[in-house]
Amino acid sequence: MSGDNSANERAGDEAVSRFVERFAAELTEAGMQRMAARVFAALLSSEKGSMTSAELGEQLRISPAAVSGAVRYLSQVDMVSRERDPGSRRDRYVLHNELWYETFTRRDQLLTRWEKALRDGAATLGPDTAAGARVTQTAEFFGFLQHELEGMMDRWRVYREERGIPAP
Repeated sequence: MSGDNSANERAGDEAVSRFVERFAAELTEAGMQRMAARVFAALLSSEKGSMTSAELGEQLRISPAAVSGAVRYLSQVDMVSRERDPGSRRDRYVLHNELWYETFTRRDQLLTRWEKALRDGAATLGPDTAAGARVTQTAEFFGFLQHELEGMMDRWRVYREERGIPAP
């Protein structure tokens, strides 16, 4: 019987690995660095949402340097944080709570800055020029996105509450 359990565990591990690689490929296609995408997908699919460098290296079959570089990137974009295991010198990499909500909230702030810069540029270029009209249209687009994103985030909170989806 124990042979059956280890075979089931291996099949489960292989399925998780296939998911990690598939999702990482999607993130890479969207512009994320490949190794960071793999580390992020591994953390996302881990039971606790956190792993040590050694665990990440073993699961992904990558070097400690590759883990370090990926985690540095993920930390810079506020997708993970570093914590110490109590009573240990080992770092544990942890997904942020409400990761996607926070990510899109930061996008909202970015859209605000871009819209302002574009409106300033449109004023500089002049409303009667082709360049000014293009920049104005782009500013309007970012303003629209920002407004829609705010409403979407509000709807997400209601949706989550209605379905009993716990906040992380």
